[in-house]
Amino acid sequence: MGGEGVVAALSAYVGDAAQKPFAYGLHDCALFAAGWVLERTGQDLGASFRGRYSTERGGLRVVRAAGFADHVAVFRAALTARSGWMAAMPGDVVAVPGEGRFAALGIAGHGVAYVFGEWGIGLVPIDTALEVFAL
Repeated sequence: MGGEGVVAALSAYVGDAAQKPFAYGLHDCALFAAGWVLERTGQDLGASFRGRYSTERGGLRVVRAAGFADHVAVFRAALTARSGWMAAMPGDVVAVPGEGRFAALGIAGHGVAYVFGEWGIGLVPIDTALEVFAL
């Protein structure tokens, strides 16, 4: 799908996600990003974790039990890293600074990243991306 198709699909995905309440283990930043990867590639990076935790700490526990340092490491292991925020393309998965100790996962748009948190869908400048993973 070309760039315009990705943007249209992303717009629809973000709109649908915005209708769901935040819930760790069901609809949080990692599963928001994992759902996008699933929709675009058929690869479900959240399959081993979805429904298995209900707190941030519990999420960290289940990804560590699976051999990952944190939720970003799950994406790092499965996707190809880009060389930085300037290489981000709409639809790429990004890690941005989170409100707590951990990065938040989101999806790159044009000049922004869509992130999902307890407040709902938010936008952050793409130049805040710590890591970018190609889709």
